[in-house]
Amino acid sequence: MEELENKIGYIFKNKKYLKTALTHSSYANEHRCKSYERQEFLGDSVLSIIVSDYLFENMKTVNEGDLSRTRAALVCEESLAELAQKIDIGKFILLGNGEEKAGSRERASILADVFEALLAAIYLDSNIENARKFLLHIMKDKFEDAVHNKTVKDYKSTLQENVQHRFHGKTKITYITVKETGPEHCKQFYIDLLINGVVVASGMGKTKKEAEQEAAKIALSEKKYETL
Repeated sequence: MEELENKIGYIFKNKKYLKTALTHSSYANEHRCKSYERQEFLGDSVLSIIVSDYLFENMKTVNEGDLSRTRAALVCEESLAELAQKIDIGKFILLGNGEEKAGSRERASILADVFEALLAAIYLDSNIENARKFLLHIMKDKFEDAVHNKTVKDYKSTLQENVQHRFHGKTKITYITVKETGPEHCKQFYIDLLINGVVVASGMGKTKKEAEQEAAKIALSEKKYETL
């Protein structure tokens, strides 16, 4: 755990918070200890307030809708998993035997959850300012990109707005997983995007959310929904 503390630039006074943040439920069940799930719940809120505060202070001319979309892109599973990989958090996760064999150590959903639990651990061990310091440092590039570009593209939300406007709200957008390939720790997802039951685009990605965003991006670019 000392190696991870050095990576994140924070030394815990109470190591139990750090250990809990790294403990998957499968390991907790086998060893009768706490998993990261409760800390993840808290970390989600700590993450949201810090990111919201940063965007509010640094994007003063951006409206509420774009602020929400930017925040959603910054705190999505894919983004958090990337942050977790920056500090190599996967190697420190405590997994049960089954999850270990399944290659769950690098699964995006688990990495994202552990990252939130780690943020909560810093908050619980000290205060929100130390949590903020850690987050602002590790998310520096993402924050700068968001401020520079004004908003991080959320193609799903943009598509939803465009379609609802065109059809006056009388429409239904659905994302269906049609195929998954690759091993558990390195999957590729294939998604079909349907509008009122008609396939208008398909996307692929390392996570379902990434594939959905890709499908929405293609739908916006090709504008096939305009002919429905």
